[in-house]
Amino acid sequence: MVMPLALAGVAALLVLIGEVLQWNRMHRHANLLFGFGGRPRGWVRLVPLLRTLLAGGLAWSLTTLMLVEPVVHQSDEIPEEEWRHLVLVLDVSPSMMLRDAGPAGKQSRRERAKELVDSLFERVPIGKFKISVVATFNGAKPVVQDTKDIELVRHIMGALEMRYAFKKGKTRLFDGIAEAVKLGRHWRAKSALLVIVTDGDTVPATGMPELPPSFGGSLVIGVGDHIHGKFIAGHQSRQDTSTLRQVAIRMGGEFHNGNRRHVPSDVLAAAAADSRKPLIERLTLREYAMIVLVVCSVLLALLPLLLHYFGSGYRAGVPVAVRGVETAALSATS
Repeated sequence: MVMPLALAGVAALLVLIGEVLQWNRMHRHANLLFGFGGRPRGWVRLVPLLRTLLAGGLAWSLTTLMLVEPVVHQSDEIPEEEWRHLVLVLDVSPSMMLRDAGPAGKQSRRERAKELVDSLFERVPIGKFKISVVATFNGAKPVVQDTKDIELVRHIMGALEMRYAFKKGKTRLFDGIAEAVKLGRHWRAKSALLVIVTDGDTVPATGMPELPPSFGGSLVIGVGDHIHGKFIAGHQSRQDTSTLRQVAIRMGGEFHNGNRRHVPSDVLAAAAADSRKPLIERLTLREYAMIVLVVCSVLLALLPLLLHYFGSGYRAGVPVAVRGVETAALSATS
């Protein structure tokens, strides 16, 4: 943009002229300003140039901010390349209704899963995610795809009885992962986060699908007592932490036993890390103008204080030691 640069040049030129006139004027009173010898500290000689550059930067930043398009932070207007995807694979098998979860062991596994996902929503920038939910039991079914409505996801987890949409049988967790792979196959590389919430009951040892490049992170959350468990469908159902940890490792992700504690922030940050370009590469002209405005304003405000306290070693007035001698002499004569 030509106009901000032109105005910055004019402002810098005017300030430079003023600084030259002021410097010449100071030379006539150098002994009064800087004491005997008339010399300030060495860095003061750079102040005219520094103030000229700061004035030019201030003019450029203000003019740029006046001319660039304002940014309105609304989720509906996020550019397509900024959107990320969160795929929630939710175990809805009957074993998720068993009550051995939570700190007191009195919650159902399903209720605990909802709490953990709510905590996740509060600690990631969920406004930048499109959410898909995949229910898995004896097979897998996509429930919702690319929604921005967080309350809809909460309703699905808390009130929708999805297990009745499946036939009876053993839980096939890998079918849910395969469905997530289908959803995210064509998304931008490393733009999706896969979150699996399950009790790990009847997870097979082989046959896990491979995640496509679109998934930049994955998090496996286990619910249910991993020691005692509950009896259901002819077997003892407990959270299989070792198998779930292996699933997370094979996907290159993180595992957390959520039966007692929420997902730690460091684990969540590692799974949901923003894999887009570094921040410095995503700054626009508007952000650069704001940075220049803040830096120039702060330095211009600090310069008078720096000049006052550190511009010269000379201090006007009578030294304290001399005043003490004069006071003693006056006391002796009186």
